[in-house]
Amino acid sequence: MMKNMTINHHLTDDLIMAYSAGTLAEAVSLAVATHISLCDECRANLESHEALGGAVLDSCGVETIGKSSLQSVLDRIHSAPERMSHLERPAQRRDARLPKPLEDYVPGGLDAIKWRPVGMGVRQAVLPTSSEATARLLYIPAGTAIPDHGHSGLELTLVLQGAFHDEDGYFRRGDIEVAHEDLQHTPVADISEDCICLAVTDAPLKFKGLLPRIAQPFVGI
Repeated sequence: MMKNMTINHHLTDDLIMAYSAGTLAEAVSLAVATHISLCDECRANLESHEALGGAVLDSCGVETIGKSSLQSVLDRIHSAPERMSHLERPAQRRDARLPKPLEDYVPGGLDAIKWRPVGMGVRQAVLPTSSEATARLLYIPAGTAIPDHGHSGLELTLVLQGAFHDEDGYFRRGDIEVAHEDLQHTPVADISEDCICLAVTDAPLKFKGLLPRIAQPFVGI
């Protein structure tokens, strides 16, 4: 089964702490949640942070809040857009390549996606998230390289199918690459299978080549 895998590349403690605190942008939170759903080690790390946070809250004093404050919170909850959790979803045929946190963002599964070309055979599909960061699925044909690039901010790349390698190592299903401004790399999809990744960025990439820089405004990477 797909979940029986060895994961060698994990989230940083800072990302897990921020996810536990609920301070991440939606797209970043989506990548973190998707990796955690596949990774026993990072899931255990998250549970440790949440247990610590719970202990801190238990040690704090209790403050009484007014009825108006409580009603204000309830009003906000009732007016928030409804999003069903995976536990509430009606029974349907699942795409085994999609971890549960991604299911609501990719209705119909990967085969229903309308991919858009971004050059060199690579295709993408941008997922609907808030504007603080961008989440996209990348389809990279086997053996194909993403142009050499650096980063103006954070880039998370989580493998859903296949594998890729770059200057930072070899990444297969469930592995996540956490890239910051100090990483310059050229990801190349493994020759054995087309690679599908969830990629999240909170700032534009910094491509070295002229052609990728010219195309960048049109593809939004």
